[in-house]
Amino acid sequence: MHDNQPRTIALDDLPEVITRYLTAHRDHDTATAVTAFTGDATVVDDGHTYEGTAAIEGWLGRAATEFTFTVELTDARQTGADHFIATQHLEGDFPGGTVDLQYRFTLREGLVERLVIEP
Repeated sequence: MHDNQPRTIALDDLPEVITRYLTAHRDHDTATAVTAFTGDATVVDDGHTYEGTAAIEGWLGRAATEFTFTVELTDARQTGADHFIATQHLEGDFPGGTVDLQYRFTLREGLVERLVIEP
């Protein structure tokens, strides 16, 4: 599979580590969510970059308490052997009230090495 040819996959076919992260993040379980990342992982969200598990754990803690929202996983795609996109629909008390976000995952050795979150 080439990185420029995304393939839709069943939501249940996302790798376990991605499902673990998405579920823990939805449930505001920062301790479990951070276990999905490599020690040197990078997260890019809302124009900010977080590098390493300590920075990612801080970001997860803030993200879990800043707004109240519901999350629904609506789409999953694979764009390479270790590259996946999960689309989630969020509704809540954040500016705009609703948004569809793409979570672009790069995996390394069974963990998330890079996550980019964008509309």
